[in-house]
Amino acid sequence: MITGKNYIGNQLSNLGSTTYKTFNPELNQENEYIFTEATPEEINNAVDLATTAFKEYQTISGKRKAEFLNAIADEILALGTKLIQTYCAESGLPEGRAKGERGRTVFQLRSFADLVEEGSWVEATIDTAIPDREPSPKSDLRKMNIPLGPVVVFGASNFPLAYSTAGGDTAAALAAGCPVIVKSHPMHAGTGELIASAIIKAAEKTEMPNGVFSNLNSSGIEVGQQLVAHPKVKAVGFTGSIRGGRALLDLAAKREEPIPVFAEMGSINPVIMLPKALQNKAKSIASTYANSITLGTGQFCTNPGLILGIESDSLDNFINSLAKKIVEINPTCMLHPNIVGAYESNKSKAIAQEGLTVVTNYKEETQANYASQIVTTVKGKTFLDNPTLHQEVFGPYSIVVQCKNEKQLEEIISSLEGQLTGTVISDDNEVANYPTIVSALQNRVGRIIFNGVPTGVEVCPSMVHGGPYPASTDSRFTAVGINSIKRWVRPFSYQDWPNYLLPQELKNENPLYILRSVNGTLTKEKIV
Repeated sequence: MITGKNYIGNQLSNLGSTTYKTFNPELNQENEYIFTEATPEEINNAVDLATTAFKEYQTISGKRKAEFLNAIADEILALGTKLIQTYCAESGLPEGRAKGERGRTVFQLRSFADLVEEGSWVEATIDTAIPDREPSPKSDLRKMNIPLGPVVVFGASNFPLAYSTAGGDTAAALAAGCPVIVKSHPMHAGTGELIASAIIKAAEKTEMPNGVFSNLNSSGIEVGQQLVAHPKVKAVGFTGSIRGGRALLDLAAKREEPIPVFAEMGSINPVIMLPKALQNKAKSIASTYANSITLGTGQFCTNPGLILGIESDSLDNFINSLAKKIVEINPTCMLHPNIVGAYESNKSKAIAQEGLTVVTNYKEETQANYASQIVTTVKGKTFLDNPTLHQEVFGPYSIVVQCKNEKQLEEIISSLEGQLTGTVISDDNEVANYPTIVSALQNRVGRIIFNGVPTGVEVCPSMVHGGPYPASTDSRFTAVGINSIKRWVRPFSYQDWPNYLLPQELKNENPLYILRSVNGTLTKEKIV
């Protein structure tokens, strides 16, 4: 049931007077439910509850946290068709995408459940005492990761499930032992409330402390600003625009106690088309990339918005083939009229740049809130000289840069801002002849792809979804996969602490039977 209220822990609340509705972009009309924006009082209550809950939640065993995370997954599945219908009505995305994203969300939760139940993720490191060491004795030191405290998570516009209320940030923070306060995204507040209800039910069923989770509505930026500035909040997770992420980063840095903001932001995901690959398979590559550029109406953070190649007849053939293939694809609905408006505005700004050529633009009439795909091209020097052309156009847009030679290609790659992904399209062992290109690309991205497309982010331990700024605010961490838990913890050492008072993870007996580093050796054995 959707009430339009805020969840302050396990209590529904609507003290405010600011209300709003979500929007169905497919039908081009507002949805029926009315949502009430959280007040400063409700924000404070949610943070105070989370702070109190943290005192207990940080001590809860990995096994019990796993039960909680699995219970959340079960409750999400129990929402059934109501969740899917609400998701589609608030996003314009098809049912298949909704079900796929639900499956991904459930998988993420269960992956973190497995991680914390096994327990080795805390990276327990023990260096035992050497009392007779000369010239001075060596203390007993034991280190492990401990949770930061209450975390604020911002829902993402383009992933109502997997990157929002119970998405990767929330799942990782709860797994780490941090209570979570979600600032629900206004475009899918109904979907967010349904998921919030599932989390609250799971918390109650597994006897988690009240306040381990809250969900706050907001139609603008004020609620998010107040949350980030709140002195009891210890970290922030964000997925969205560079402008939004940077504003939160700056706000957090200005606090009396600065806190980390783990923001995953803009990316144009450069694709390097090597000459021999284009010579031998330009048409097939063009078909693949036409589909990737338009996938999800281009509303993926890994959308291939920049294609780079060296001037040649083969590159010309690729550009012509891409232009032909991309207009054969029917346009699809974007998430919201505001996003359509931003796409059209940014697209117009790009097209207006001197030296840019529109190769093709879908010209047939489309439904309201549908986006027309476009491919443009420009010479390498023009691209280098005009930073505006480097900016992300969120939607089904891509620019092909015709580089004069390999040297200019390397120069362009090195000039780019940080990106989530980079891709190399190669024929046979062709890539081996371009080590400086690969090295330059590696220095600008978090993940490098060989003969594939950047769209699609696998949820697994080896995935890195992040990159140099502004792809993310801290390139040392991933926002996807079980290693994303490391964002919400800090290392903590015990020196000469009595064994019986140590956490289970650090006791001599190793009662949890986790993998630990003991005097430089990885082992599960006891310390005798």
